[in-house]
Amino acid sequence: MRIMASPSQSDPLPREVSLVPASVKVNERRVTRGFVPKLKKVVARVPFAADLVSVWFCARDPETPTPAKALMMAALAYFVLPTDAIPDVIAGIGFTDDAAVLAAVLATLGRTLRPRHKQAAQALLEKLARDA
Repeated sequence: MRIMASPSQSDPLPREVSLVPASVKVNERRVTRGFVPKLKKVVARVPFAADLVSVWFCARDPETPTPAKALMMAALAYFVLPTDAIPDVIAGIGFTDDAAVLAAVLATLGRTLRPRHKQAAQALLEKLARDA
């Protein structure tokens, strides 16, 4: 049996533990703390912001099935992490890895998104644009 140290806020979770309940809680905490602050910083540079925020609303919806929430939170936590495969600060390509993760989630769970999630996302993005 392997004993693993508790992950820090910026450490990615190993794939073999990313959907166990404790890991889901870590992802939820990362997303709760970091999603909106990061979104505010990068929204103008992220062409997939509407899909990203729609997934965020869907993952927080009590009607979304738990396994779908877990995968969505994992993708959102990846977006929030300051370290990832392609650093976000690289102009032009910094968010391509985040887009690929989100595309995989949407391809798998896109049916879970409801019009209300997309409408809430659009409203939040409009508010962020007004407040900028």
